[in-house]
Amino acid sequence: MTDTLRRVTLTAVTGLGLCLTLLPAGQAQAQAPTRVPCNDVAALKTAINNANTSGGSITLAPHCIYTLTVTDDGDDGLPEITGNVRISGRDTTIQRAQFAPAFRIFHVKQTGTLNLDSVTVRGGEAPLTPVLASNGGAVYNERGRVTLTDVTVRNNSSHWIGGGIWNQLGTLNLKNSTIRDNTSENAGGVATNGTMTMRGGAIRDNTGALWAGGLANAGNTTLNDASVDGNQIGSLPGPFSQLGGGIMTMLIDGESGPLRLNGTKVRGNIAQGRGGGMLIGADEPTTLYKSVVTRNAANGGTGSGGGIYNGTSRYGLFTSPVDGPERTSSNSAKQAAAVNLIRSTVFKNTPDNCAPTGSVPRCDAVGSAPAKNTPKPGRS
Repeated sequence: MTDTLRRVTLTAVTGLGLCLTLLPAGQAQAQAPTRVPCNDVAALKTAINNANTSGGSITLAPHCIYTLTVTDDGDDGLPEITGNVRISGRDTTIQRAQFAPAFRIFHVKQTGTLNLDSVTVRGGEAPLTPVLASNGGAVYNERGRVTLTDVTVRNNSSHWIGGGIWNQLGTLNLKNSTIRDNTSENAGGVATNGTMTMRGGAIRDNTGALWAGGLANAGNTTLNDASVDGNQIGSLPGPFSQLGGGIMTMLIDGESGPLRLNGTKVRGNIAQGRGGGMLIGADEPTTLYKSVVTRNAANGGTGSGGGIYNGTSRYGLFTSPVDGPERTSSNSAKQAAAVNLIRSTVFKNTPDNCAPTGSVPRCDAVGSAPAKNTPKPGRS
C-alpha cells in the first residue's frame, strides 16, 4: 500500500511539473512598475514612451513635485499617450513651470488609455494659437480613455474650452477627483462631447468668460454623489453670453447628449446673465435624481433662472472652423428640453428658482435673498 501511494504521488508531482514548464515566464511574475525619481522629468518621459509601447505602470515619488519647463511636442508637456499608461503617486504633483511656454500637461490619443491615481495636475495652459484648438489646459482626451482616481486638476487654463479637461468624443471617468480653480473662455472646469462619468469629488471654483463656468456637457454625462459649487461665468458681455454658472448643456462640434445627476449638489454658482446653477442649451433631456440645486445666482434680472434656466435657445461651439463663413458659436431656436426633477429640490436661488415659468415641471419658482457676486479669496 505504501509503495502504491508513493508512485501515485510521484506521478502527480511529475505531471504538475510538466504543466509549470509550459507557462511563459512573463505570466509567472507580474511586470514590476517603473519607479521615477523625484522631479526626474526626463525619466518620466522615457517611462511614458516605454509604457506606450509595452504597457505597464509608472510610480512617482511620494510628496514630490515634477516641474515641466519645456514642451515635448509643441503643445504638450509630456509625451502623447498612445498606449496603455498607468501613473500613480502619493501627494505627488505634476506641474508646468510658472514662466514656461504655454503647453497642456497630458494629451491622450485615440489609441491611448491613461489611468492617473493620487496626483495633482496644475499650471497647464493650452496654447493660444490657433484659438479654436486651445482646449484642455491640463488634459486633452482625443477619443481615448481617461480615468482619474483621487486626482486634483487645478489652476490650469485654456483660451477656448475646457480650462481643466477637454473630453473630445472619448471616455472620461472621474473617481473621487476634484476639478478646481481652472479658467477658460468656455467651460472653465470640464468640457465633454463624449462619455463622462463622475463618482464623488467636485467641480468647484472654476471660472469662464462666455459659457459654462464649471461643466459644459455635449455628450452622455452622469454625475453620482458629486458637487458642482462655487463656479462663475460672465466676464464677456453680450446678448448670448454670461450663461450657465455651474453647468451648461450645449452642442460641441455638432454633438450633444443627455445629462443625469444622481445625489449631486449644484450650489453657490453665479452667472452674470442666465442660469446661475444650470442652463439647458440643447434639446437633450436633463434628469436630476435625489439632487439639490440651491443658493445659486443669476444677475440677469427677473426670469434669468437663478437655479435652472430652460429657454428656447440652442447653443453650440466649434473647435475648428466650419464650412461657409467662419463661426465659433451658434444660437438657434429649440423646444424647451425635458428637465426631470425626481425626488430633487430647487430652492433659495436668486432671483428665481427656475425660468421661464413652467419650463421645469415641479419647480416652485420661489425666489430667495440676493447672493453676492464677489471673487473668492486665495485664487491664483
